[in-house]
Amino acid sequence: MKNIPHDYYLRFIDTRVYDEVLAFHNKGNFTFHPAIKNLTRLHRLDEKHLGQLTGNELAFYPDMDLTSALTLPQEGKYKSLIRNESCEQFLPQSLEFSDVEKLIFPLLSRSMGSYKRGYPSGGALYPAEIFLCSLTEENLNWPSAGKILHLLPRSRKFEVMQIDTGIEELKAALLSSPNAIGTPGLAVIYTIYMPKNLFKYRYRGYRMALMEVGSIYMLVELQAKALGLGCRLWSAYTDSMLCKVLGINPALFLPVCVHFIGKQHEAC
Repeated sequence: MKNIPHDYYLRFIDTRVYDEVLAFHNKGNFTFHPAIKNLTRLHRLDEKHLGQLTGNELAFYPDMDLTSALTLPQEGKYKSLIRNESCEQFLPQSLEFSDVEKLIFPLLSRSMGSYKRGYPSGGALYPAEIFLCSLTEENLNWPSAGKILHLLPRSRKFEVMQIDTGIEELKAALLSSPNAIGTPGLAVIYTIYMPKNLFKYRYRGYRMALMEVGSIYMLVELQAKALGLGCRLWSAYTDSMLCKVLGINPALFLPVCVHFIGKQHEAC
């Protein structure tokens, strides 16, 4: 079978494993809606304790004298391998589609005859599916009327998602929580296709898929830096709302994170 239909994998999964992983994933889901914005909270920590608990390294012997610790060199020659800081404020400017193509180039198969891509995947399963959404109406270089594309890394092509989703619908699903990050030109959405994820490694496959997504978005971060673009990873969305605007089944696809890309203020 040259091209396997996406639901073909359902024949090979253990439904019990599938249900348990889906239930676990849903425990980490957020629900953003104006009707409940004053009724829910994530934690009860005050600003003092938040400041104390975030941004720290984990030392096993915090009270010992650190003079005997090994000191790492301060070389700057590897700075190309260091991502830029997350963009605080995007400019309301669209991206050239040629930059979008360059952005995802590291994710493609190395050659047309190879399935190996620019990032590692446990057992070559590649369960991460990537969607690209234009977030600006005036993006005249976007190759189709539809604003959502699905990446086919091995074929080196995009599929145009056959769903009529407008810019405002996309923004409502992606940026439903209060934010002040400006207007990113592009949203790259990383999802896991569950049947492809679990049929071989079962529960372990879920861990491998999360590792894979991390590899992918770091490559995108470094490529965006080379292109002079700003990036910001984003998790303030509701899974079901996001799947709805993409036109995918939330019982089969699990959104992992959103990656905003765009033109940035110099301070970013």
